[in-house]
Amino acid sequence: MNHQLKTLFLRPMSISKTYQPKQAEDKWYSYWMENGFFRSVPDEREPYTIVIPPPNVTGVLHMGHMLNNTIQDVLIRRARMKGKNACWVPGTDHASIATEAKVVAMLKERGITKKDLSREEFLTYAWEWKEKYGGIILEQLKKLGASCDWERTRFTMDPDLSEAVIDTFIHLYKKDLIYRGIRMVNWDPQGKTAVSDEEVIRKEVNQKLYYIKYKIVEPYLEKFQEPNKDYLVIATTRPETIMADAAICINPNDERYLHLHGEKVYIPLINREIPVILDEYVTMDFGTGCLKVTPAHDLNDYELGQKHNLPVIDILNDDGTLNEKATILVGEDRFAARKKIAILLEEAGALDKVEDYKSQVGYSERTNAVIEPKLSMQWFCKMEDMAKPALDYVLKGDIKLIPDKFTNTYRHWMENVKDWCISRQLWWGQRIPVWYGPHTPWDLEGSERFEIAKTKEEADALFTNYYKSLEGDFTEHTIGLALKRIHQDEDVLDTWFSSWLWPISVFDGFKDPNNEEINYYYPTNDLVTAPEILFFWVARMIMAGHEFRGEIPFKNVYLTGIVRDKLGRKMSKSLGNSPDPLHLIEKYGADGVRVGMLLSSPAGNDLMFDEGHCEQGRNFANKIWNAFKLVKGWEIDDSLVNTNQVAIQWFSDRFNQALSEIEDHFKQYRLSDALMTTYKLVWDDFCAWYLEMIKPAYQQGVEKQAIDRETYTATVSYFENILKILHPFTPFITEELWHDELFGDRTSTDCCIVALMPSIGQIDARLVTEMESVKQLITEIRNVRNTKQIPKDKLPLAIKVNSGIDYKVYLPIISKLGNLEEVTFTEDKIAGAVSYRVGTDEFYMVLQNNIDVDAERVKLLAELKYLEGFLKAIEAKLQNERFMQNAKPEVVNNELKKKADAETKIRIVKESLDGLAN
Repeated sequence: MNHQLKTLFLRPMSISKTYQPKQAEDKWYSYWMENGFFRSVPDEREPYTIVIPPPNVTGVLHMGHMLNNTIQDVLIRRARMKGKNACWVPGTDHASIATEAKVVAMLKERGITKKDLSREEFLTYAWEWKEKYGGIILEQLKKLGASCDWERTRFTMDPDLSEAVIDTFIHLYKKDLIYRGIRMVNWDPQGKTAVSDEEVIRKEVNQKLYYIKYKIVEPYLEKFQEPNKDYLVIATTRPETIMADAAICINPNDERYLHLHGEKVYIPLINREIPVILDEYVTMDFGTGCLKVTPAHDLNDYELGQKHNLPVIDILNDDGTLNEKATILVGEDRFAARKKIAILLEEAGALDKVEDYKSQVGYSERTNAVIEPKLSMQWFCKMEDMAKPALDYVLKGDIKLIPDKFTNTYRHWMENVKDWCISRQLWWGQRIPVWYGPHTPWDLEGSERFEIAKTKEEADALFTNYYKSLEGDFTEHTIGLALKRIHQDEDVLDTWFSSWLWPISVFDGFKDPNNEEINYYYPTNDLVTAPEILFFWVARMIMAGHEFRGEIPFKNVYLTGIVRDKLGRKMSKSLGNSPDPLHLIEKYGADGVRVGMLLSSPAGNDLMFDEGHCEQGRNFANKIWNAFKLVKGWEIDDSLVNTNQVAIQWFSDRFNQALSEIEDHFKQYRLSDALMTTYKLVWDDFCAWYLEMIKPAYQQGVEKQAIDRETYTATVSYFENILKILHPFTPFITEELWHDELFGDRTSTDCCIVALMPSIGQIDARLVTEMESVKQLITEIRNVRNTKQIPKDKLPLAIKVNSGIDYKVYLPIISKLGNLEEVTFTEDKIAGAVSYRVGTDEFYMVLQNNIDVDAERVKLLAELKYLEGFLKAIEAKLQNERFMQNAKPEVVNNELKKKADAETKIRIVKESLDGLAN
């Protein structure tokens, strides 16, 4: 063994009886890093590339990260072992809103407020925070075993990446794909910024539904069908916005309100007249069937207002307090105003009633403030033309969504795409490259115009050329005074506007569009992410790939499910139902947690997490460890002859069969199924069956059990291949065992992480099928022993063969694992024996001398009575015409199977009773 490995490696047998994950994890991760196993540079091999969905720089590891990054690590490790040049690019996202909130909180603890700082001073503090805390989540990923090329770690505000963002803005603006305008946006009153739809979390909350009376304007009262009713009632959850009402809307088909067509009403408390308008948008069966239209504070109301040319009255400040346009309760917070206005309405006789009501309310993901729809001057990116090729890539199959059920969702989004609000009212982020200055050199206090430029110098040059192009005699001094008034836009770009460039920018594809790395690694292979950002990130990356490189950014998108608790609730800090991933790793080991997460996480379906899954993963690691210790306890004796040829050949075939299934699962991105197939191969086929078939008889007082060379060599070879297919799932224990002297001498680079995956060999399907029958036979023998409480005495077995299986080939295995005295073959039923079937073959075990015949007869009669009653109930169901007509085919087939099983068991019980009688 290589000296470095000898120094590093401690023989497992000398450590403990069970696997100790912490020691292995720390040891091998450091070794992999030091020896550059994660490093990738372009070469002649086929590349396999993954770019990490960059977690927020503010983040710490949570269960969603655990699932997402475990899947990525399985894919990257497997590709590496397939001989590909595997490159996993890590990095973090600057997360404008979340990071700014963290920095503001840090400053508050120091007695500093943001408004007391200049932009430059604030950014100094922000970078200080980032350097101190920004790498935490990446360090935590290392505990999971993430084999990223850490030398490639990128940050969305790295200078090169930020420059790419600015260049992208300028490029799209010049193509008339970016514009500035007033639009309705999601407004975070606490962060005081617009946020994307993705950053809005919808929650069902308990609210109040207020029924408010709007008095009809007096001159029209004579038209009323109900003379004593001079008002109409509106139901709303937001009474604090009535001062911004622009109209009342009713459905033109609602006969209850035909008399209101063309009327006007007074807004309660402020007595401003507003019209009653007609539109089929109104739902007649919600509330009272009347809708208050508040264009400034509801997206749907805004669109309705645009359609009917209604005024827009914004009564809220950026911080969610009422402004002067409200005329009442000015300066009050919106929620305080809601409570106070309810009281005022009641006192004025304008509140008809209040009901409890549940509805969906949007919350800012970053600050948890209730989102306010708000009209705001923002920068937007046109999406319609960019969405078309991005949709085509998916519909044509150039990019595969996994599972494909998300294709329709993707299509719906892309066919109904809206322009993207890309500006944010923050300081942390890439500042918008727009410069404002006077329209003319002498118009120093008037309206402004803007120029798009990367730097102040470029902006000055553009303004200077513009001023010189105007009619008039402008001196250099006049132009110089105007240039002093030029200032950059205060806003930054949406964080998604940097992350949509991620697969290109991490390889410097903007800085040097034809460099070696972008040409080698791009397009990437697989993207692993969450369905909720399919549009907000995935679709936009596809758009960017087409716009800036004319090709797709990745070939496959594996969409994970949401990690939920056992009750089906999404894990969150507020619910307190999310375990600390690092605590789980400490308790169960990284391999155990990885297995626990993957066993129950099919693509696109939510994972109902139970800590018991991680315990199952830890037990699996211990099972592997114990199998190793068993084989480690053998010693070759060349005087022994191999009597295990059938078992050796069977496991070779079974391994290749499982490997074929695993390959197919990976091809279909069924990672959970791939792990389960591997799990069963190791736990059941290798440990529970193969090792039991071939292990030597225990010799007391002997340090190592003797075994023949051929069996030993085959078994060690199988174990080595098992470690290979296990490695992507359980990297630490496999690397730990890989270097034991059991598997020969290893060099410093001969590690499991880069071992070549075994290839699929020939499979004798007949042998595999027949061995399944043999295994079932042995299981039945053991069941008989357990149910009849027979001691471990050797018993005789007689076989009546109907299937054509040559059981003589398998007699050594059957006798050994069934603990049989002798095995004979018969053409007739055996009197006085317990009988059972495996397939069409019949087996008889003579037990008279080992059991209480009378007690056994009573037991069998009771079992027969139960089975006959069960069969009668099944037959009654199958004879029920209504059931047969309405039941699904699979339900009927299941009932038919139950019937056949019951009939077989009844026959076996009757034969056993006949045997006892004889």
